[in-house]
Amino acid sequence: QLQLVESGGGLVQPGGSLTLSCLASVSPLELYSIGWFRQAPGKEREGVSCISKSGLSRNYADSVKGRFTISRDNAKNTVYLQMNSLKPEDTAVYYCHADQIVPAGVSDYWGQGTQVTVSS
Repeated sequence: QLQLVESGGGLVQPGGSLTLSCLASVSPLELYSIGWFRQAPGKEREGVSCISKSGLSRNYADSVKGRFTISRDNAKNTVYLQMNSLKPEDTAVYYCHADQIVPAGVSDYWGQGTQVTVSS
């Protein structure tokens, strides 16, 4: 059973930076596509970014393009989300998600989330 643990959240001023990490409990991590989602108070969970199993394909929500960068280090079983030029509207709980196509369909897994607060 894959487990995901996020870290790196915290309080940062507008314009600041944070790097989130998502550590997977099993390997090889390259069996899984990984995504970052976020959920702000009173809002639905939304996709932020995702990265393919090889790391060659990356996608971003329009709201974070040019500011956030997703990367993965399969040798360390870790996926990162580098967040620059943070805005108050980036405040949310950020979740790591992994999915794997299996014969029965798709298996997916969620981390417990890490809080990011952007405020002066």
